[in-house]
Amino acid sequence: MEAFYYFVFGVLGVIVAATELSKSNKDRINTSQPFNAFKNNYLVVYSLMMAGDWLQGPYVYYLYTTYGYGKGDIGQLFIAGFGSSMLFGTIVGSLADKTGRKRACVTYCITYILSCITKHSPHYKVLMLGRILGGIATSLLFSSFESWLVAEHNKRNFDQQWLSLTFSKAIFLGNGLVAIIAGLFGNMLVDSLNLGPVAPFDAAACFLAIGMAIIMSSWTENYGDPSESKDLLTQFKGAAVAIASDEKIALLGAIQSLFEGSMYTFVFLWTPALSPNDEEIPHGFIFATFMLASMLGSSFASRLMARSSLKVESYMQIVFVVSAASLLLPILTSLLVPPSEEKGGGIKFAGCLQLLGFCTFEACVGIFWPSIMKMRSQYIPEEARSTIMNFFRIPLNIFVCIVLYNVNAFPITVMFGMCSIFLFVASLLQRRLSVIADKTKTEDWSQLRERDAEAEPLNDA
Repeated sequence: MEAFYYFVFGVLGVIVAATELSKSNKDRINTSQPFNAFKNNYLVVYSLMMAGDWLQGPYVYYLYTTYGYGKGDIGQLFIAGFGSSMLFGTIVGSLADKTGRKRACVTYCITYILSCITKHSPHYKVLMLGRILGGIATSLLFSSFESWLVAEHNKRNFDQQWLSLTFSKAIFLGNGLVAIIAGLFGNMLVDSLNLGPVAPFDAAACFLAIGMAIIMSSWTENYGDPSESKDLLTQFKGAAVAIASDEKIALLGAIQSLFEGSMYTFVFLWTPALSPNDEEIPHGFIFATFMLASMLGSSFASRLMARSSLKVESYMQIVFVVSAASLLLPILTSLLVPPSEEKGGGIKFAGCLQLLGFCTFEACVGIFWPSIMKMRSQYIPEEARSTIMNFFRIPLNIFVCIVLYNVNAFPITVMFGMCSIFLFVASLLQRRLSVIADKTKTEDWSQLRERDAEAEPLNDA
């Protein structure tokens, strides 16, 4: 069965290369030299930030086990990370609108570096502090950088369509290529060079420090609403009012929470799904295959968003339906494929089918990220962008904490079924968002025509 892994990886690699090399003028966006310099600077920083994040991921659980902690203690550490992101991260991330997005990005680097340093200690309280710091850093990573980019892009008067190019390239590199390289690099540090499970965290801190130096030397500051009369509570109230009063923002938040909640649940479920009888599977290689599938998705997304006639709100309905169907495969295989009683060995036929479905889901993830970024740039008001984006992560973090706490309470097929339902609901909400967006544009166009009609008699006079 080892040949199967290489076959899937090879096919995906060929498709990704063919997709990138075969782009025509219709699939590309013509840009200016100043924009390219701005975009490349951001992509370098974003890739370094994601390298710092990806290097840690595969070794967090393993490091805790080497310190002698069991599944229950480790579960509490993970819950603390997501809980910290929900509570402290929301507050710190929201301050970016008031104190500055560049400053928030630097804070991310410092906070995550401190989190990496705590991994050198085997003491549970120190590790818990590291998880809390990591949770705060995660909130800053997924709000402050995007908020800074959108504000700076608009401040420099670049074309709005060019923003989608930066988004798709950031996901292609940061969530795809960098993830694969980070996985291989981390494996080399731990297994080949025998530097121990803490080595990837030290390497992550180095990448974060380099990125922080670039931010401090080349980025300018921008704000949401720097008004001194607005305290944090007023900011929260303003963000809550914006979400409650604008159905488009509320729908966008619900869609994001449903998809990301399913995505994070999938992270916990794919290993037991592929090896229900303790089959030996190459976790690192499968992870690299998933990231390659994500790169394929982001490459497709860049093509889709390059066409001004094709709306993000339209094609994302299909993406959510496909992702829902792909996570139904574990349920279908359990019903249609006779279960194997053999313990150990290689991946079984049902696992092979599920792996193909999981790669499809990861491709949908690759399309989702730049597309949701594009929609957030359109619908979320600039003055409270970071605050609202962190509000969106509150239900997500609650959901993930509940899943982590009850991960052994339900059969794996029930968990996948729940994720599939969430994704189908996301497609329905996306349909609603598309209808409202079209209605708003029609009303704006009608008002513009009425204004022009009223102005014509004045011009004749």
